[in-house]
Amino acid sequence: MPVKVDKRLRARQFRDRLAQAMRQADLSQSALARTVGVDRSTISQLLTDSGARLPNAHVVGACAAALGVSADWLLSLSDRPESAAQLLSASLSLSEAPRALVDQQIFDWHREAAGYKIRHVPAALPDMLKTRAMLEWEYAPHLGRTADQAIGASEDRLNWMRSSQSDYEIALPLYELECFARAAGYYSGIPAALRRAQIDRFLDLAEQLYPRLRLYLFDSRRLYSAPVTIFGPLLCVFYAGSHYLAFRDRDRIEVFTRHFDRLVREAVFTTRDLPAHLRRLRAEIG
Repeated sequence: MPVKVDKRLRARQFRDRLAQAMRQADLSQSALARTVGVDRSTISQLLTDSGARLPNAHVVGACAAALGVSADWLLSLSDRPESAAQLLSASLSLSEAPRALVDQQIFDWHREAAGYKIRHVPAALPDMLKTRAMLEWEYAPHLGRTADQAIGASEDRLNWMRSSQSDYEIALPLYELECFARAAGYYSGIPAALRRAQIDRFLDLAEQLYPRLRLYLFDSRRLYSAPVTIFGPLLCVFYAGSHYLAFRDRDRIEVFTRHFDRLVREAVFTTRDLPAHLRRLRAEIG
């Protein structure tokens, strides 16, 4: 049942919040009047009128815009003074994604979410499960002479992520592992011995880290997913190649969490099925 708010109380709250916003913005009555396009006496009346009447929507909106707050906050319809643009900016960020194993931004997000379940759809095979030889094959062309040093530093971070208190669910497109096993597409040219060792690594970690690590393979012809990582209820990050697109809005995080959970529910191979599938792929390598 809606709570009925006394009109005089709301009018008094409007006056208090308008005065507070003016102090924080360091705007005088005259300066605000000029910005809004009204007489100074109008602003003075808004601040001193002890009646129950509120100003019209145009004046409220103009004052809010001039002071950098939301009209809803001035009218006590919200407890957040930020404007919609400010709230969006705080909940959505764009940051550069360097070509590296685990850059500082990714590592910081993992540490922030330590203890929460982390859901992950990688862009290729998950870095935290790769052998050193696989990391060198994939990243050395991009890292050049610093490859060995970078891989060594990244292995420490990957080990931290594996040993953290977070549960990991990783969903991969079915074709990703099949292309890897057959050295097709992106994985063209990988020696057979490296592929066998990598599949052995998957088998070992899937057994060692279960149930904290759970792997699923989904059919991307039925369900598609962009590369995304969901850090518990805190953050949802999309990988767009050169940049990360990060959401902190709870409603959007929930939407993509449900998307990920659907990938898990409709997976062709679940965590329990995966070892047998990996062994079949390994046998095909010869």
